[in-house]
Amino acid sequence: MRETTEIAVIGAGVIGLTIALELAEHGHEVTLLDPGQPGMGASYGNAGTIAGYATRPVGTPEVLRHLPALVLSRTSPLAIRHRALPGLTPWLLRFLRQSLPAPTARNARALAALLSDAGPLWDDLALRVQGAGILHRRGCLYLYESPEAFTAARPELEQRRAQGVELGLIGPDPLADLEPNLPRTLGGAAHFTGATFLDDPGRMMQRIAETVLAQARHIPARVDRLTRGPDGVVLHGPGLHLHARRVVIAAGAHSRALAAQAGDRVPLDTERGYHVEWDMPEPLLNRPACPTARGFYFCPMAGRLRVAGTVELGGLTLPPSPHRIAKLVEGARAFFPDLGAPDREWMGFRPSIPDSLPVIGPSRDGAEVIHAYGHGHLGVTLAPITARIVAALVDGHATGLDLRPYLPTRF
Repeated sequence: MRETTEIAVIGAGVIGLTIALELAEHGHEVTLLDPGQPGMGASYGNAGTIAGYATRPVGTPEVLRHLPALVLSRTSPLAIRHRALPGLTPWLLRFLRQSLPAPTARNARALAALLSDAGPLWDDLALRVQGAGILHRRGCLYLYESPEAFTAARPELEQRRAQGVELGLIGPDPLADLEPNLPRTLGGAAHFTGATFLDDPGRMMQRIAETVLAQARHIPARVDRLTRGPDGVVLHGPGLHLHARRVVIAAGAHSRALAAQAGDRVPLDTERGYHVEWDMPEPLLNRPACPTARGFYFCPMAGRLRVAGTVELGGLTLPPSPHRIAKLVEGARAFFPDLGAPDREWMGFRPSIPDSLPVIGPSRDGAEVIHAYGHGHLGVTLAPITARIVAALVDGHATGLDLRPYLPTRF
């Protein structure tokens, strides 16, 4: 049977959920399409940080300089699965170009514009979904393991400060007062004082999903095919034939094929993120902390410590890497030697674009299809602003941002 809806949102991760919520609260009829449980993919497994301070793109001249060492070292926070390399080559070539000085500066400005209101927008979202108790404002730390590393980081941190990021530079003694369980041998830290974090991303996703599903419909189906028609778009999949006046593609790492069917060739690929968790009555830290040289976060969460992060380029089909899990455990024990075996481990898929900027905006072939994916490490952080932009586009209102850096037509 052919069903109809005003707006179909493909994908029920944090981006799709917040878009569906915003549109439903604006009075639109919304249908959410996702074969899985809403919010339980990458949105569940992340570090939980609302990273308004993350104005630095992944690709930079520094990364470009050290790329051979990063790729070849088994201890590197960056890994490329060799079996996936042929398919990754076009993405990697674009990434290298975006790591040159001029593109890096441009991409940093575009990221800063999106991130400027991340904290207040999350405060508002948490209140709307009765999740304020899950959101904490205690800041976030970047940890430097030697005085030399701390000193070398200062120019880049000053660049963030110039972009409006609130941060303080603290030496070993103030750091020990702030986080007494950390090793006393660290060289210092950057304290992003205004940052917030979720002490249970999965529970926050459940709160958002419950609020959405009180106002919108969820069809647990996979969308395989998208075809335009004279009065909208038809979505097809196993047991699915849905006609929508407008469609929002928010399927995260699974968005590339649908984007191509809509007429937009987007260089989207997949970063595979990992986490491990140790159950404990009280976390060892009071706030998230990232040992910058190791590329992961310590994430204090309700009843457990999560260690999440690193970057593995490997597509959607290869199995998880035991080596990546082992490196997270080894890195965590470098700071907390008494940690035993983890209680659980996880892998998920991040949608990654070479310039570190999400794809947000109407399709080149018509605004009945709107793109909203590719947020990389910042999906949770950027969900509320992405939802507001999409709702403004649907309603024909000004977005308040120059969208050119994020449009699918930029490629």
